[in-house]
Amino acid sequence: MKNSVKLYTLTFALLIAVSGMAQDKKAYNIDNSNISLEGYSPVSYLDLGLAQKGIKQFKSEYDKVVYYFTSAEQKEVFDKNPQKYLPQYGGYCAFGVYAGAKFRPDPNKFIVKDGKYFLYLYNLELDAQQLWLAENNHSKLMKKADENWKSLKNTYN
Repeated sequence: MKNSVKLYTLTFALLIAVSGMAQDKKAYNIDNSNISLEGYSPVSYLDLGLAQKGIKQFKSEYDKVVYYFTSAEQKEVFDKNPQKYLPQYGGYCAFGVYAGAKFRPDPNKFIVKDGKYFLYLYNLELDAQQLWLAENNHSKLMKKADENWKSLKNTYN
């Protein structure tokens, strides 16, 4: 009986831990190692307007998500104010969120506007960044995407 209680307790604790990790994967576009932005630096996007791959040597974790940076200075800047550098919509395609779905973006397709950066899907059939720009109404698109994100962030990709 004592072993059964221990087994049930261990199983329950494991389920809680796994469900906690699964919840994180809902709101963030991360890989199996919890790395966001495919290893690109969030500081480079926002402060430099560049898509730059970070280096494992310079990494930080925020809300159980790992971010890479190009230098110790970038890591320090992020660590002082991580929320400022988080990608919009958890790093999913902004146009997809506007349309009501989660899509993994191309880390080289992004827009920086009003102190935020937005990532976009790009493949041979679709350039979501161009669709967003063609609307010529960032505020309208962002308002709808923000509204959609309230429910999308709680769903699996």
